[in-house]
Amino acid sequence: MAKILIVDDASSMRQMVSFTLKTSGHDVEEAFDGNDGLSKAQCQQFDLVITDINMPNMDGITLVKKLRENTSYKFTPILVLTTESDGSKKSEGKAAGATGWLIKPFNPDQLTNTVQKVLG
Repeated sequence: MAKILIVDDASSMRQMVSFTLKTSGHDVEEAFDGNDGLSKAQCQQFDLVITDINMPNMDGITLVKKLRENTSYKFTPILVLTTESDGSKKSEGKAAGATGWLIKPFNPDQLTNTVQKVLG
């Protein structure tokens, strides 16, 4: 079982991802934007972070960069779950330190398999 942080400004998306991961036996915490996600990540250690890109206050790319600056999250898998399928956004995410990229709407099995893969 992993401790996973989901960061997305859409509550319906957080609920779907959370439900999928809890069903797989994971411990899930939700954050409503990058600022909220960063403060939660600074208070406790997560095994995996899943973040959206387009959010108010702090976007997902900035969140990934800030998490990577923190030594506790240097090697923590960070997955981006977004509607953005644009190659330049993917490159930006990879450059920021994202481990992987999933496109919304997500397939629950694909999400579960990707989570298993990055958690090793």
